[in-house]
Amino acid sequence: MKTSKTIFLFFVPGLVLYSIFFLYPTVSALFYSFTDWDGFSDAFAFIGFDNFERAFTGDSIFRKTIGNNLKFMLVVVVFQTIVALAFAMILIKNTKTTVFLRALYFFPTILSSVSVAFIWAFVYDPSLGILNQLLEGIGLGFIAQNWLGNANIAIYSLAITQVWFHAGQMLIVFVAGLQAIPQEMYEVAKIEGASKWQTFRSVTWPLLAPSATIVVAYTTIQSFKAFDLVFAMTGGGPNNSTEIIATYIYDIAFRNYQFGYASAISVIFMIIIAIITFLQFKALRSDRVSY
Repeated sequence: MKTSKTIFLFFVPGLVLYSIFFLYPTVSALFYSFTDWDGFSDAFAFIGFDNFERAFTGDSIFRKTIGNNLKFMLVVVVFQTIVALAFAMILIKNTKTTVFLRALYFFPTILSSVSVAFIWAFVYDPSLGILNQLLEGIGLGFIAQNWLGNANIAIYSLAITQVWFHAGQMLIVFVAGLQAIPQEMYEVAKIEGASKWQTFRSVTWPLLAPSATIVVAYTTIQSFKAFDLVFAMTGGGPNNSTEIIATYIYDIAFRNYQFGYASAISVIFMIIIAIITFLQFKALRSDRVSY
């Protein structure tokens, strides 16, 4: 009995930290989402579901942020997963060269988001940017433009930056997953005369499903939480074309001082992430293995 009580004490620090930094803020956000609190005064009134009604029926910018977030998420999830998996298959062997290249591709991940934002803001600069100069140099100058100033493509430019930022991190996850696949499976596929595509479709991808599930779910959450990158590169502009839910919550709370409404959007934000992540887990559930 004494031993069991001692073991329980090891859970206390984690439980305290979880309660302070996650449980309490979550409950507070849910509570204030039903109020008109301005974030500073002690007085506030309960207004029921008015904040939620306003978000879905009276706030066109919020609805636009949902669309922006979905565009950003789709581009990041698709391209980051493809790029990470392609490089992982190339760098699967543990040689000095591949280990060095993995570390090189992982390097952007350890940079701060603000540093990455400044680097890519310079890359996209319409006058001095490396991208436009490169396009001019290879005869594609007609494509060169203001990548962050064009409202039609700015959100996709940010998505490409996010892919560059975190593809190396997901590469490591895929390498670990690929190295865990028994080589006997590939030998059997070779004996059966399977092509490279058939081997990938019937052996590699099904057995890589657990790693793919982690990559897709984590990448989705990352794309919804890309506040610092978007805020530092465009601030949500031009004309709200890169405004995502996270940056919009910041604007409402810390610029317009409508913490009650910001809390309501935060609750909606959490629900959206939960639903999308759940659907992804259903589509790429880790026990999906076929032979």
